[in-house]
Amino acid sequence: MKLPFEIRVGLRYMKAKRKQAFVSVISAFSVLGVMLGVMTLIIVLGVMNGFEKDLKEKILGTVSHLVVLNHSNRTVTGWPQLMERINGLDGIQALTPYVYGQAMLSTRGTVRGVIVRGIDVVTAGSVISLPRYLQTGTVQDLAAIQDGVAGIIVGKDLAVTNSLREGDVVQLISPQGKRTPIGVVPKVQNFKIVGIFKSGMYEFDANLVYMVLEAAQKFFEMGDGVTGIEVALKDIYYAPKLGTRIEVSLGNPFWTRTWKEMYRNLFSALKLEKLAMFIILTFIVLVAAFNIIISLIMLVMEKSRDIAILKALGATSDRIMRIFIVQGMVVGVVGTFLGALAGLGGAALLSRYSIIELPEEIYTISKLPVAIEPSDVLIICAVALTICFLATLYPSIRAARLEPVEALRYE
Repeated sequence: MKLPFEIRVGLRYMKAKRKQAFVSVISAFSVLGVMLGVMTLIIVLGVMNGFEKDLKEKILGTVSHLVVLNHSNRTVTGWPQLMERINGLDGIQALTPYVYGQAMLSTRGTVRGVIVRGIDVVTAGSVISLPRYLQTGTVQDLAAIQDGVAGIIVGKDLAVTNSLREGDVVQLISPQGKRTPIGVVPKVQNFKIVGIFKSGMYEFDANLVYMVLEAAQKFFEMGDGVTGIEVALKDIYYAPKLGTRIEVSLGNPFWTRTWKEMYRNLFSALKLEKLAMFIILTFIVLVAAFNIIISLIMLVMEKSRDIAILKALGATSDRIMRIFIVQGMVVGVVGTFLGALAGLGGAALLSRYSIIELPEEIYTISKLPVAIEPSDVLIICAVALTICFLATLYPSIRAARLEPVEALRYE
């Protein structure tokens, strides 16, 4: 198959003669610059996606995809019937009731505030990842009452900070208290630590305490009510739409809150940081684009006689312009292709081998997490090729506007 005239001439100009060697060196650096820019963008965005994915998994391992709450009261009554109604909607994977409240943890003369979550040991494991996070004990141990003392599971950081171990007995103090003839007296109850969990999120590991649902209802004096219903979805990104459907189905005073709403600031910050890194690293490709402009301008100056002869033989300005666009795009395509290969290869190496080790006690992971999104790779390649194309326009237009008479006057 015979190549078009513009491509044949453009590729021929890529083969440097001795006096054009400097132009070819600049073109080689242009290819290298585009390659490094694309490679860096793919690897950096892959690492940021990996961190975001890891963070999302840890949050959604402790927080459900969606919760159903009561507007008018802090407790939800008749929750078994509500769960049956919710479970009939499409997209629901699992449901579990929960109790949420604040308390003071007292042990060895120290007192600190904690978040208490009461869970149903039968259904909680299908909604949150507590069984997977447990380092000692089991979720079922929460239901066992020994010597009249109920069990609790505490976070790893909370246990380390307060020198707690499995089997220790601690006191939880309810801020609500209970009414007596002499006034409101804080409610104090003993609990035995039956397990320790580590989710990898300091916010949870340092402040969260789990207990069985019935014990939490009794501790917070909620009767048969619960704080809300946690919902696990088949598609976590369907949460806003499904939340609206649940609100319509249940009616007032029930409302829903999704995982995106609960951690909106965190994920918005991650998204903004990812965009900022994309913009900053794109400047590497822009630097390579300046090299393309320089090399093409020098080539136009070098080939002004050839351009004049081609025009004298009948080549139009558009065809002359396309010759130099082809040459510049060859640099862009080769650089982008090599950069994409290098980026995907580097990301694969980072995800498989511990090339960069991280302190696990700080980051909760031992190596860089990498998650390559095909859409990111396509966008990066498209942006790189667009920049390279724009870089070819000025030299190409300049070549197209060259007058044959002026170019051949001193020949």
